[in-house]
Amino acid sequence: MVRTTLLALLAAAALPGSAAGQYIGGGAPPPPPPPAAGTPETPEAALARNIRILAGSPRNYDALVGAGQAALDLGDAQAAAGFFGRAEEVHPTSWVPKIGQGAALVHLLEPQAALRAFEQAQRLGATQASVALERGLAFDLLGDQARAQSDYRVALNGIDGAEARRRLALSLGISGRKAEALAILDPLLARRDPGAIRTRALVLALSGDAAGARTAVTVVAPGMAASMDPFFRQLPSLRPNEKAAAVHFGQLPGDDQSSPAYGSYASTVPVGPRPDRMAEIEQLLKASPSVSTSSAATPAITQPVPPPPAAQLAIAQPVVARAAPAPRRYWVQLASGQSAAALADQFRRIKSRNSELLDGISGYVAEEPSKARLLIGPFRDADDARIFADDLETARVDAFPWTSAQGQAVRKLP
Repeated sequence: MVRTTLLALLAAAALPGSAAGQYIGGGAPPPPPPPAAGTPETPEAALARNIRILAGSPRNYDALVGAGQAALDLGDAQAAAGFFGRAEEVHPTSWVPKIGQGAALVHLLEPQAALRAFEQAQRLGATQASVALERGLAFDLLGDQARAQSDYRVALNGIDGAEARRRLALSLGISGRKAEALAILDPLLARRDPGAIRTRALVLALSGDAAGARTAVTVVAPGMAASMDPFFRQLPSLRPNEKAAAVHFGQLPGDDQSSPAYGSYASTVPVGPRPDRMAEIEQLLKASPSVSTSSAATPAITQPVPPPPAAQLAIAQPVVARAAPAPRRYWVQLASGQSAAALADQFRRIKSRNSELLDGISGYVAEEPSKARLLIGPFRDADDARIFADDLETARVDAFPWTSAQGQAVRKLP
């Protein structure tokens, strides 16, 4: 699994954390705190925690970078690019989001665009050490193994030294330097590092030793050797850039998407689906949906109709103050159905499956003649609702923004 240095670098280079502000629903408790020092946090938990922060503070820089890193760790490079793009909007002079965007572009198999992002990061003050691990992979994907290996050697002394060592070994294997590649892996193999054992199999396959690669596969993935054999046999015939895409992402020439069978074994990083090219790659460098300047999602308040001016009182009929119809409000829809009563149980089920993400958030129901909608919110504006819906989709929660019409009643679930 990729573990870039962004969060560690953030501690030294980021803006001070912004206040979370008011949460959706007007008073939900704050998100859970990060784990205590020394306690590991899974990428899933980190993504959920940071999305909870973004629900109330869409421009929270630390949460945007944290969500981007978590998405990258989970293999969703497209979502990571969006989070880092939004972080760049908040803090355009920071090099941390640019490195994140570059890393995401590498994992989208767009190395040229990634190199431009890394170059921009260095113009903003990033050091070679801070970009070396991911930039090395970009060079490998371009077939420039010499520059890739130079970057990996710099990264050996960083906090991701083990990952740099595995990538260096693969790059040496791509270059035909089998003995040196295996020697580089020795410190990791001595402690039975699973990633190093997997890398060793790939180095053997790159050298044409398919039998040795199959034997090595059996150590970490019993029963998988037979299915990997066609992949191993094809590796030596590929061009250097194609070898890099194959061993890191399971991507073979002519494939529209990375092969799940090969990618799950071959990759030292998560393999996710490649995005459609409806959007230009350059947009990823600027990528982000528009973000509201407000840091709080404020619930609408119904105000009474003001009384008529004093000059009109003499001729006006008696006026009874009444509540104004509910204004248009912005929500995120989680589900719908024929029975509004059933939505309460459905909301409880959704919350139980996503407790870290939705804990403390209330559900609402909007009833219409043909169906009822399960909602969360309200949000300050359509942008905030859309951003949070996108973030929920990143966490694999089905959601989309929805706006209630003026005068439409929306009630809170008990």
